[in-house]
Parts: sequence; C-alpha cells; structure tokens
Amino acid sequence: MNGSGRGKPPLVAERRYGAQQAQRKAQATPPKGSESGGRTRKPAPRKPRGNILTRMIGGLFRLVFRMVWGVTWRLGAVVGLILGLATFYYYSTLPPVTALLDGRSRGSVTLLDHQGQVFAWRGETFGGQITVDNVSPHLKHAVVATEDRRFYQHFGISPRGIAGAIRINISEGRSPLSGNGGSTITQQVAKLLCLGQPYDRSSGQTEAEYEAECRASSIWRKVKEVPYSLAMEAKYTKDEILTIYLNRAYLGAGARGFEAAAQRYFGKSANQVNPSEAAMLAGLLVAPSYYAPTRSLERAQGRANVILGLMAEQGYLTNAQMAEARNAPARLSEAAEARAGGYFADWVMESGPSFLTRETTEDVVVRTTLDQRVQRAAESALAHVFETKVREGSEAQAAIVVMSADGAVRAMVGGRKTQVSGAFNRATQALRQTGSSFKPFVYAAAMDLGYHPSDWVEDSPLTLNIPGSGAWSPKNYTNDFKGPVTLTEAFKHSLNIPAVRVSESVGRDNVRKVAAAFGINSTMAQGPALALGTSEATLVEMTGAYAGLLNGGNAVRPYGLVELRLAGEDQPLMGQDGGIQNRVITERAAHLTTYMMREVIESGTGTRAKLPDREAAGKTGTTSAARDAWFIGFTADYVAGVWMGYDNNTPLNGVTGGGLPADIWREVMIRVHQGLPARPLPLEVPPPPVPLNVVVQQHTGQAPAQPQSQPQPQPQPHPAESAIDQVLREVLGTFLPN
Repeated sequence: MNGSGRGKPPLVAERRYGAQQAQRKAQATPPKGSESGGRTRKPAPRKPRGNILTRMIGGLFRLVFRMVWGVTWRLGAVVGLILGLATFYYYSTLPPVTALLDGRSRGSVTLLDHQGQVFAWRGETFGGQITVDNVSPHLKHAVVATEDRRFYQHFGISPRGIAGAIRINISEGRSPLSGNGGSTITQQVAKLLCLGQPYDRSSGQTEAEYEAECRASSIWRKVKEVPYSLAMEAKYTKDEILTIYLNRAYLGAGARGFEAAAQRYFGKSANQVNPSEAAMLAGLLVAPSYYAPTRSLERAQGRANVILGLMAEQGYLTNAQMAEARNAPARLSEAAEARAGGYFADWVMESGPSFLTRETTEDVVVRTTLDQRVQRAAESALAHVFETKVREGSEAQAAIVVMSADGAVRAMVGGRKTQVSGAFNRATQALRQTGSSFKPFVYAAAMDLGYHPSDWVEDSPLTLNIPGSGAWSPKNYTNDFKGPVTLTEAFKHSLNIPAVRVSESVGRDNVRKVAAAFGINSTMAQGPALALGTSEATLVEMTGAYAGLLNGGNAVRPYGLVELRLAGEDQPLMGQDGGIQNRVITERAAHLTTYMMREVIESGTGTRAKLPDREAAGKTGTTSAARDAWFIGFTADYVAGVWMGYDNNTPLNGVTGGGLPADIWREVMIRVHQGLPARPLPLEVPPPPVPLNVVVQQHTGQAPAQPQSQPQPQPQPHPAESAIDQVLREVLGTFLPN
C-alpha cells in the first residue's frame, strides 16, 4: 500500500480558499516543467506600430495638438473675458429706449402753401416717435422679411449670415467686407447709434463725415459691433431694438424714420400704410437715395415687388394678397410729387432767419404764399413752350415769377429743371441787364411829374456828350426814326431815342429814385443809357416793381414767408400780412403808365402776349446783342415776369422780349386765370392827342414839315436844330436836351 500512491499529492481539504479561488489559483500556477521553472512569467512588451518616421510624426502631431488646445482654450477664455467686460461696459452706457429714437443733430423745416397744405420739407424730418406696437403690421413684417428674417431667433449677431455675406462678396469679386454685410437688425442699430458715440460739433468733422465713419465696414468696427449688439440684446427687448430701428433709419429725401418717410412719400402715418406702401418703404433701407420714389417711382415700385415676394415667402402675406399689392403699387402723394418744393422753397429758406431755417435745431413749420395750382401752371407753361417752340438741344434757360399785387409770390420757376433743390435760382440770384423792361419807370417818373401819354416827343437822331466818354448816340432797335410821336407811341413801340429824351427831361436822378423806390435794389447806371435798361436786376425785383404799378403806385416787397412757428406750438415766432410799403408815385401816374403798358400788348411790341378773355398790360425787354429777353406784365389779378437767356451770356438767336418770353408769359397767364372772372385793369384812358399840326399852328401859325424817312439823317456830335426841333422845344419844353 505504501507504494501505490507514489507521486500523488496527499488528499488535503481546502481550508483557506473557496473552491472558485482555488481553481483560479491553480490556473494561474504554471505547470511543473515549464520554462520558468515554477517562477511567474512577465508579459511580453508590446511592439510599436509603424516605422520610426511615422512614430515621430505622430508624436509631433500630438505635441502640437496639446499646445494648440492649451493656447486655444486660454485665448478663448481671455477673449470671452474681454467680450464680457466690453459687453458689460456698453450695457452700462445704454440709455432708455426713448432717448435713442430721434438721433438728429438738427431740426427740420416743413413748408405749407397758402392753404396750409405741405408742399416741401427741408433738413431731416422726424415724424414723431413710433413703436412696433403702433405701426402698421405690414411695415413691421416688411422690415423683418427684408433685413433679418431670423431677427427674433438670434442673440444679436448671426454667424451664418456673416459667413453667407462673405461668401457672396468673394464670389462677386469684392473684398469680404464690401457689399453684403450680413448684419442683423441689431447690428444695424449699433451702426445707427454709432456705437454710442454722439456727433460732436467741436470735433471739426462735418455731420456727413461723422455718419460716413459710423457706416464704415472696417474689421475693427465689425469687432466692436459684437459686444455692443450683445449689450443691446441684454438691455432691450427685441421689439425695443426694432423700435429704435424704425425711428432712426434714413429713408431718403431727408426723412429720418419710417413715420417721417410715410408722411413724406404718401402723406399718411406709418400706422396707415398698406402692404405695397410698406414694401416700398422697407425697400429704401438698402439704398435710400437710389430707390427713393421721388427720384424714380418705377425703380422704387420694382424694389417693392421684390419685398412683397419675400413677405409672401416668409408667410406674412398670402399669394392673393401679394398679387393684389403688386397690381396696386404705391403712389406718391401730391406733395411728394412736387419733389423738394423747388426754387420757391429754397428762396423762402433764404429769406427767413438762419437759426430758424437753414441752421435750426428745432422742428419748424413755415406757412408761405405759394399757390400750388399757380406753380403747376407756370411749370407746365414753360415746358410747353420749350417743347413746341424751342429747337431741341437748346441750352437756353428761363425763369418765371408770379405774384399778387401786394408782393405775395404765388409761383417761382428758377430754371428749366423745375424739380430741384439747392440749384441756382435764376429768378432770385441772376443779375441781368433789364433792357427796355426798365422803361416803365422812366415813363412813370414823367407821369408823376405831370407829363401825359398824349404828349409829343421827337424820335430823331440824338447825340449827347458824356463827360469822360465823349459823344454817345442812341439808336432804335429798327435803326430808323419815327419823327414826332406821342409818349404812348414811343413806349408801346419801345423806341429808344424818345425814352432817352424823356429820361433826360425828367432827370436821371428822379428815374433812379422811382426805380429804387419800387424795389430795384441793384446799382443803377449813371449815364443817359440808364433809360435803356443797362442796369442789372433780378427777375423777382423787376416783377415786384411792376406790382407797384398795378396796385396804384405803392412799393411792394416780394415775400413768400407768411408765418413761422415751432412744431407743436400755436403762437408764431414771426410773420407778416403783406408786402405793400410806401407810396412811390401818384395813383393817377400809375394808372396812366398802366394804360401805356396795355397798349404794348394791344398794338405794340408785346402783341404775342395778348390774352383771349381779359385785359393785360406789360412791357418787352431785349438787351444788347439779345443776351437777355424779358416780358413782364399783369392783369387785374396777377403780376408775372419772364426772363430768358443763357447762363454764359451767349446771345439768343432771333429771340426778343416780344417773342418767346411773351409766349411763355401768355401760356402762364392763360393757365393761371382758368376759372377766374375777367376784371378790368386799374388804368386811366387819356383823351386822344391833339394833332401835332394843330399844336404847332397854335404856337407858330404854320404846320410842321414832315420828317423824311429816306435817306435817314446820320447822327452828328453837335447837330444843328431843325425847324421842327425848334417848334417842338417850344411845345415840349425840355424833351430836346442841349
């Protein structure tokens, strides 16, 4: 028995380990005879993957990644800290929303016509504060659909929008920040607020330069927009940010904010605009001047159609509503169609105090004398004559002034381009020689001194010695002589030599005094050529002087401003009731002069100005070499003046005051008097003149010799008096100067 169990371990029960632990121990114990000789075997080392080059590259990559990650999260932390601090800083500087709605540094001027209707604006108008809650929903939807469809979802900036804008700019060959900006409405508001930097007049920058700098799309400014936009998102609600945008956006034609734009273009409030009008207003945001409907209504309507499509695409309009809006596009109001109010508005702005007009910091309302019906009549008459009677391509200019007898200007056209603002005004700024249109003041002075339209004057060669200049011999336009003529005949045929004789008879000083008292403020000629209109004057001065003849001899001051007050105030700051001033000549003298002026139109040089249904009086004027052509005249209701010429003083080709200017005057007056009853002119018809042979016989007992027409006598420096001259000197006193 002792040999049967050799080599086997004794049967001993497991005392310290459980069965499972013993099994694991047995498995872990290597069998006898193994290479380890019963010792524990160490695991074999893992072989490296790849060759030494790939191992070096991988190690370098892991090192760089760890370095970049370390720098990135630290830099991100720094940037985040700076962004947070900048956002907090801007947040602390943001004022209440109401303080940001009107960002203008200057006020505006709203001009009303004589009936109280708006016809023009100057400066940047602000229609009043509006909010998202009280504007038309169509306007709110049009703005969001056009400018920032995800406005209510983002947190102030849109990385997707910025990336898309950069992609578009690069694909179109522009720099990444030129053209599309990808800005949200919040970022656009940040620009409008100039990142919280108000305009400083003492900085030396103009307001235009300041705004250009605020709109600049530099990288640094884009970076600064981010914390400012985040601050606004934290400070204000989305609707408050949109409210700022609706109030501060510039929309062309001097309109700041959608309320001002709605009033400017459509004559209604922003809470009343329909879808087509809302789309047109929203379309202005991308390029206010280019898409302004006052510049091109067709272009503005095309842009509005695009906006209507966006509104339908985003669910703000049904397809039926979009089609209806496109079929009934927005139209301008009557005031907006008048554009900027033209030359009249510019003139009124110049006539008022600058601190309440051109440089006002307040919103001002000015009531004027303008009659828009008369203004349209003047503009259409000018266009009609140039279209039908002036050769195509002509650069000749014209100006028109229409006023009442008290000097209230009812219409003003300062050039052929009527829908302008800030342009050269030929009615008020152009000093031009007046020619024979000055002669009424010569004859008015004579009438005031007791002369009579039936008096006789000699139209014969005349030479005067001018100290320092020598002999001067005036000539008639026709280069002939009429012999003895009445003052009426001399005036209505615009004879120059009789006009000089009359002027020398009554005295040049008296003529100058009468003309100056009637409102000719320019320096007048000192020599005898004064009677022929060698002095310069503006059209508005001349028309105002003629108004003095119509009203019976009282001077008038042409005026356009009736009342000026601050917006919202009832009490005017300044105003006037009329322009009539002191008496210049007697009423009888004015009525006699008016009679002679009526004869100009009835049978003289101004017959082309004759009106079909009422009396009119006027005078033609043509200067040397036909550089200026005038016709000024009046009815019982209106005075109108017309000037025509070239800006560079080029002579007019075949034009005299009795030609195209008379045609323009007639067309103006026909349109102006439509619907008005005809009234007689305030004039005195003189008795027929006593025949000259009777006058001579009464003085000498013999009839005068008849003046010869051929050959015409040539002027001599010191002509001897003829027998008729001697007789006429006795009859007419000093009409024949020594």
